[in-house]
Amino acid sequence: MSVFLPALAQAGPDVLIQIKVVPGASCEKVCGMLGDRLKVAVAAPPEDGKANQALCALLAKVLGVGAKSLEVTAGHTNPRKTVRVVAATVGMVAGKLAPFT
Repeated sequence: MSVFLPALAQAGPDVLIQIKVVPGASCEKVCGMLGDRLKVAVAAPPEDGKANQALCALLAKVLGVGAKSLEVTAGHTNPRKTVRVVAATVGMVAGKLAPFT
């Protein structure tokens, strides 16, 4: 069983990822699990959606999908966010996140 499953949920053809984002970090990385959320650090500040954009760009790179395949669907102004990955499966997302355990 994947360590990331508490943070992942299949929503029709898409996957929802529960995330705790840390804006203003010195480096951008997927840090692993923090409780039931995936912790992700981004260098962008938490203003004008910059951290959300950086989060989606980093996750797109990690997951090997286009940036337009990701969207913050909840928590736009909160560090606790939900990100939708379009046309994905929980297995695919968990597999791409496996190196970050």
